[in-house]
Amino acid sequence: MNYRNDIRNIAIIAHVDHGKTTLVDTMLKQSKVFRNNQAVGDLIMDSNTLEREKGITIMAKNTAVVYRGVKINIIDTPGHADFSGEVERVINMADGCLLLVDSVEGPMPQTKFVLRHALQKGLKTIVVINKTDRPNSRIAEVNRLVQDLFLELATSMDQLDFHVLYTSAREGYCGHRTGYARQRYQSAFRLYLG
Repeated sequence: MNYRNDIRNIAIIAHVDHGKTTLVDTMLKQSKVFRNNQAVGDLIMDSNTLEREKGITIMAKNTAVVYRGVKINIIDTPGHADFSGEVERVINMADGCLLLVDSVEGPMPQTKFVLRHALQKGLKTIVVINKTDRPNSRIAEVNRLVQDLFLELATSMDQLDFHVLYTSAREGYCGHRTGYARQRYQSAFRLYLG
């Protein structure tokens, strides 16, 4: 099978309401996909009326950004368990994934479901602990819970060596550790491309 080094497909997977769509919105805005004078709202990827009304992603959608000469196809997936078949379909198309986990709620049932499929498929997984700006966030505990989840689900030892980013998708920053310098999401692309 031929493999192109200039294209990557990355799925963003998570439990419902952990911030996938907000994360994609922020990545697109920071990647200069839009003109400076262009009016850009929220929920950019949720174009379906029902999705906007319910506030959830129902159908997976993709968009792309170019970073350092590599086209990164970003695939926003549904977070609700009722749409798990859609998530499985996307995982089969992806080269890697961002596993988004809420810093308050921690890993939820859908988190375990999507991570299991990603690891069985052998996807390179970067954990993104989101909503770290919340006063009731439990960053250290959630990090430990995610590590436990990987220990339970990993299909190889290599999968236990994963990167973690700490973010606030709403505020538009991320970093490699808590108390981080507030960086933009290009650092996520840099980490993903290695």
